[in-house]
Amino acid sequence: MLDLGLVASGAAIGVAVAAPIGPVNLIVIRRTLRFGTLTGFLSGMGAATGDGIFATISAFGLTAAIDFVIRYELVMQLIGGIFLLALGARTFVAHPHLENGPQENLSGALARVFVTTFVLTITNPATMLGFIAIFGGVAGLTAQDAGYGRAVTLVISVFIGSALWWAALSGFVSMFRQRMSDRILVIVNRVSGGLIVLFGLVVLGRVLYRYLG
Repeated sequence: MLDLGLVASGAAIGVAVAAPIGPVNLIVIRRTLRFGTLTGFLSGMGAATGDGIFATISAFGLTAAIDFVIRYELVMQLIGGIFLLALGARTFVAHPHLENGPQENLSGALARVFVTTFVLTITNPATMLGFIAIFGGVAGLTAQDAGYGRAVTLVISVFIGSALWWAALSGFVSMFRQRMSDRILVIVNRVSGGLIVLFGLVVLGRVLYRYLG
């Protein structure tokens, strides 16, 4: 029988991990305003996929993967920080225009927006370590002591919870899209680009601090 409590716990974990304002939320908001709901939602789904991978590692206790993340944590953070700086700088200097029509729904364009947020998520080892802590403290579940069926249910629920957040965020933001103009989009780009660069600097600052320490 499906454990609804486990499903609710997993979905809550997915929302809790996705909801805090960070680079991915900024990207989803900006892309929804410029391109529409579908592009914004798929941007979030890149992050949801990364969350699903981390949830799988946490739920099934994949020691080798956990050891890899811990061992190369600084390298992953360095890659993620540089990626954030490049993305933020590119966003800041861009001169966006409101896009309408099917040309923005090409598979290549949608794949790129998906991959961007997936890379940002998967290069953030803090996300996986956070999942391990949450699963241990809230879910109380590993594949070894609770069965693979429950672990699979929890992972799917986490993914669904994260996906629901991105659907809600992109849907809400799209309500304001009709009021957008190219001038306002430039301002959105400047603000979001600057904040993404700031996130990147914070990540690289932590890497430098730990390396020197």
